[in-house]
Amino acid sequence: MPSPSLPLSTDQLDDLQAFLKDWLRHTGRTQADLRRALRTSSIRMPVLIEELQRIHNEQGLTALAQRLCGIEDLWHNEDSGSVECSGGSELLDESLGQLDLLLEQIRLETGSDA
Repeated sequence: MPSPSLPLSTDQLDDLQAFLKDWLRHTGRTQADLRRALRTSSIRMPVLIEELQRIHNEQGLTALAQRLCGIEDLWHNEDSGSVECSGGSELLDESLGQLDLLLEQIRLETGSDA
C-alpha cells in the first residue's frame, strides 16, 4: 500500500477544482454525475474535493489521477453509443488526453512507473 502523501496545498486544491469544473463541462457531465462516481453524500464541490483529497492523502497523487481516469472510463462506457452518434468523440478524446497528460505529469513528478 502506498505511503500517505502530504496534503494538497491551497493552490493545488484550487487547481483541482478548476480542473474538475473544466472536465465536467467538456465531458457534458455534472457534479451529480461525479458525486455518483465518487459515492459521496453531496454534489457540492467542497464535498467532492474533500473525497478526492482523502484519496490523495491516503494513496498519493498517482492514485488520485487513476481514480479520475477510472471515472472517465466509466462515463465513456456508459455513453459509448451516444457519443459516437452525436459526433462528440473529438471532445471525449480531448478530455481523455487531458487525463492521460495529468497522469503522465504525476508519474514524472513522483518518479513512479505505476
